[in-house]
Amino acid sequence: MYRVRERFADLTDNKYLYEAGDEFPRIGLKVSKERIEELKSGNNLIGKAVIEEVKEERKKKRNA
Repeated sequence: MYRVRERFADLTDNKYLYEAGDEFPRIGLKVSKERIEELKSGNNLIGKAVIEEVKEERKKKRNA
């Protein structure tokens, strides 16, 4: 899962506007690994990373 770090309009998705804190990609959209790498790095038109990977924490089981 990825989280948007900074507001941006996705030029490969009809200029869909992502706000900081949004999940990327939006539901129903498939995004290539190359596009994710562009957005995670500064190798894009904005020149800086606009998304970051979020590692989900596993829920700890409690003994009852």
